[in-house]
Amino acid sequence: MAELIALYVCGAIALLAAVRTIIEPDTYRKLPYLNVMNFAIAGLIVLILSHPLSILAAAAYFVGSTLEANAIASARAEVMQHD
Repeated sequence: MAELIALYVCGAIALLAAVRTIIEPDTYRKLPYLNVMNFAIAGLIVLILSHPLSILAAAAYFVGSTLEANAIASARAEVMQHD
């Protein structure tokens, strides 16, 4: 029962962060919500998959998505400097 509660809480957080990411017009303000969504999805991966390697899958997902968000932010900052 406690696993289901944790699963629903992570799912709700991921959904709220996804909606907020879509609604926010400023790219820089989207990034914290994107990272929250990535934390929640990584948590969902661990909670849904009962295999011991699910922690590695969640870590790989989180690291990859964080690197992607950082690449977007740095590319955007570079474009803003040239304008």
